Amino acid sequence: KRVFCNPPYGPGMGEWLKRGLDAEVAVYLIPARTDTKWFHEIALPNAKEIRFIKGRLKFGNATNSAPFPSMLVIFEK
Repeated sequence: KRVFCNPPYGPGMGEWLKRGLDAEVAVYLIPARTDTKWFHEIALPNAKEIRFIKGRLKFGNATNSAPFPSMLVIFEK
């Protein structure tokens, strides 16, 4: 299974990330919240790669960018 996921940003982030561990390749676009429990317990020890995105994302024709930095977390078996 190959998965790309832009999960809901909220308290359930850890549960979404855990599901990616079952895929052959899973790529998550998520907030760069390196101070969270899910980052240190799921993303950091299990990710094949973590890429921090320079600047703040802006989706579609939005006038404002995201209020937080973002990162890609890539899991791979």
